[in-house]
Amino acid sequence: MTAARQPEKITKNHVAGRLAPTGKSLKGDIVVWRFVSPALMVLAVCTTSSISALAAENYQTNIGPTPLDGANRANVLGRGSVLATLDGSKFTLHGAFAGLATPATDAHLCMGAVMGGTGPAIFDVTVTQAQSGQVSGTVTLTQEQVTALKAGKIYLLLDSQKAPKGNLWGWFQPAHKTVGQDVPEYGHWYIPNILKDDNTARKKPQG
Repeated sequence: MTAARQPEKITKNHVAGRLAPTGKSLKGDIVVWRFVSPALMVLAVCTTSSISALAAENYQTNIGPTPLDGANRANVLGRGSVLATLDGSKFTLHGAFAGLATPATDAHLCMGAVMGGTGPAIFDVTVTQAQSGQVSGTVTLTQEQVTALKAGKIYLLLDSQKAPKGNLWGWFQPAHKTVGQDVPEYGHWYIPNILKDDNTARKKPQG
């Protein structure tokens, strides 16, 4: 790419960064060309604008029925999937669900002590009041909640009329490739983080 050039005339009497007044010809003077590369300017702009994009992290969860028993089996139905993005402390989610036995009523983000463990609701999010629809929301997490999210402890809980204490739920995990039911998955499989936060690497067996 051709560099943009800006001429700067510097005379022999150039002092302290200023040009000495001159109405004379260029004879005996020195002309310096200062080069400014457009490519470098574009690189600087792109680098600055990409910092926030690089900081964003993607998450996902498939929400399915909460634990079933003989009393609630007919009412705890449905499935859904939710995608989310963590940008700094801002957590944004959007997904869809279908197949509920009765209309949805509420949806919450909850935080458990471990992945797969239950815990209190920390935020309410928006959900369609129907047997199928959308769930969405944007919340600001504390540092403790961000740490919990990265450890797989944050989950979405969706309630319905006939399952007011929980119809669908799912724990957020880093976004990863998934395949359909009964479809072999090749290469590196995604393994959920179910280990303790302070888990250390296993030592190699002796002998």
